[in-house]
Amino acid sequence: MLVLITYDVNTQDAMGRKRLRQIAKQCVNYGQRVQASVFECLLDAAQCRMLQAKLVSLMDVEKDSLRFYYLGNRYEKKVEHFGCQPAYGPDDALIL
Repeated sequence: MLVLITYDVNTQDAMGRKRLRQIAKQCVNYGQRVQASVFECLLDAAQCRMLQAKLVSLMDVEKDSLRFYYLGNRYEKKVEHFGCQPAYGPDDALIL
């Protein structure tokens, strides 16, 4: 299923900046960054629960915000892209 993950981390202190880097690093391991604090991730249910647990353990629930939007397996019909950056398919091959 395609999951859209967004986060807002309070970066007013060094610990907040560290949390921001740690959360971003975990998200990069599972998906594609589409905006500064937004990731599209193709996950199965187990991966989703595992990533969610990791991110929640990293965040400060008093200062930060984390959202998961579940777009499902038929996400192609639910996502439209406009603008300068070319769209990509989350399940397309990546060449490194």
